[in-house]
Amino acid sequence: MNFTGIDPQTLLRAGAILGAVVVAFYILKLKRRPIAVPFGPLWEKVLRDKQATTLFSQLKRLLSLLLQLILVGLMLLAMGDPRPAINELEGRHVVVLFDASASMKATDVTQPPEVAQAPRPEEVAGYRTRLDDGRERIREVIRGLSGSDRMLIAQMDAAITPLSTMTDDVAELEEALDAVEAMDTRAQYPRGLRFALDSLKGLGNPEIIVVSDGAVGDAVDGTEPIELGDVRFSFMKVGAESRNVAISEFSVRRYPLDKSRYEVLLEVTNTSDEPADVDLELYGDGKLNDIVGLRLEGQETVSRFYPNLYGADQSIEARVKLKGAGPPDRLPADNHAYALLPERRRARVQVVTKGNMYLEAALLLDEYLDVKTVKPENYPLQGTFDVTIFDDVAPKVVDGSGHRFYLNPPPDGATPFEVGKEIKSSQRYTVGFDDVKVKHPMVRNLTLGDVNIGRARELKGNGNDTKVGESFKGTILLAGRREGFKFAALGFDVRESDLPLRIAWPLLLLNTINAFVEEDTDYISSFRTGQVWSIPAPADLKTAILEQPDGDRQTVPIKDGRAFFLGQEAGFYRLMRAPETEDEEPSELTSFAANLSDSRESAITPVAELSVGESTAGTVSGFEIGVRREYWIYLLAAVLAITAIEWLTYHRRVTV
Repeated sequence: MNFTGIDPQTLLRAGAILGAVVVAFYILKLKRRPIAVPFGPLWEKVLRDKQATTLFSQLKRLLSLLLQLILVGLMLLAMGDPRPAINELEGRHVVVLFDASASMKATDVTQPPEVAQAPRPEEVAGYRTRLDDGRERIREVIRGLSGSDRMLIAQMDAAITPLSTMTDDVAELEEALDAVEAMDTRAQYPRGLRFALDSLKGLGNPEIIVVSDGAVGDAVDGTEPIELGDVRFSFMKVGAESRNVAISEFSVRRYPLDKSRYEVLLEVTNTSDEPADVDLELYGDGKLNDIVGLRLEGQETVSRFYPNLYGADQSIEARVKLKGAGPPDRLPADNHAYALLPERRRARVQVVTKGNMYLEAALLLDEYLDVKTVKPENYPLQGTFDVTIFDDVAPKVVDGSGHRFYLNPPPDGATPFEVGKEIKSSQRYTVGFDDVKVKHPMVRNLTLGDVNIGRARELKGNGNDTKVGESFKGTILLAGRREGFKFAALGFDVRESDLPLRIAWPLLLLNTINAFVEEDTDYISSFRTGQVWSIPAPADLKTAILEQPDGDRQTVPIKDGRAFFLGQEAGFYRLMRAPETEDEEPSELTSFAANLSDSRESAITPVAELSVGESTAGTVSGFEIGVRREYWIYLLAAVLAITAIEWLTYHRRVTV
């Protein structure tokens, strides 16, 4: 016999103490006060009768004491949770890997009439989600555990989260089961298998049960092959239908030189084999901007491009809806896509210069720039700036200067890079841009190959910096990041070149400022769920508060001007600065959007079988609901029965 609750030594010590207390109470007797009374012969007769019944009275008291000791012993045994040793050896150890990916939100499982209830907004009347169906079927498995079985429940989404210990406690397992929640991500199936194998290592009769629609990909990761060994592998398949249309890509950006206009690119995919007629709707700030009907053949993807849109200031949302007769869309989670336009605000620019007409004139072309000019001896101006342009000077940068753009930096200046040797044009060679990284945001849509430069200086950064433009003799356009701030440097005076005579000059200047104060399209609208996001944040913060689409808030770490978060839910997010006092509300730093853009999760056709290497999963079996072999239940029942007997005998004057 094994005790799986309190260990036997503790039980013996507790039994000895409690038994001694019970015996002590029975030994204590009420001390009677002697009183002299007349008629002595009469009381002598009564005493003789009492002596005749003394033995019987003692027996009754001993019986009552024995009942109390038995009660104490039974309660202590129940706390020890005794199990037969043979059953303990034969018990199974089961890890349930519950698929909580986006496809498990599909509403295509018929709901039994006896549990019919009003559908949630994302469900269809008469049906329930695959996750709910798997949850109820695993609940039956839990109730079919024998007294010696143990189970652990883990959720598979973008991470692997154990929701229970390896236990036989039905209440704990059902509570863990209720905590399973589908996310807008794909499931990390190989990682889940490795977690299960590690959890089962060294345990008897190991088994892995995967609850899924099978859309989990291959059981392969970047390390060595996964081998199950002698672990039993079972698959509980959920899901029945495959009809679904999805927004598979969504991207939005403002035009750099006209921030009142923007453009949208999106893809719509029919993941089922049957043709589908859909309405594609585009909303700006919650108002319908455009609606178009599309005909999608089976497994077809259609792209739509919307140029020169205007009217929305902040949020963009796309929706796709099935129309006409036929089965409904079974996965509403991928029918929406979200984006936030970058804030249309005036960027504050500080220009530190002795005087440069070409520079000052170029900055007048963008109405969303708030430009302040200052002489080098008067730097810095009061206030906080997004960008500071240092023209022919490089003083020590003070706080509040923002990102930095150096024009013709001097060799002895306080620059985050090295200013090297001078490069001059000659009769045989003209200094210019011999190599340009045309995909860099600074030189987007520019032609610099024919620019002629009188003289320049070579710029030398570290290994993480980008050589945006190079001449034959060295780098003359450099970009990088230091301590959370971006910088760029042009290694020559524009007045000693023909660059100001070209349209490339103001575009280079405005592109650089735009790259400093705005993120690229991926940041604006293409954060994908299931990935660790790198969110721009103030470099002076160590943590921030992130508000998720469902309203929950949590603290996220910040390092080098980036907040990091594993995003698993599509929708709009807000990154906020923590308040200094409890009475204050967090202040918003930035907002962004995230989307479920995963073709594998949108393809919701259930998979018939799962395999790991050469092992094919079997069906779940051996969990019939019956009487659990747990003796503590019967011990407590015995305690109640004996208590009832003692109460009855006491009031019948049998044991008193």
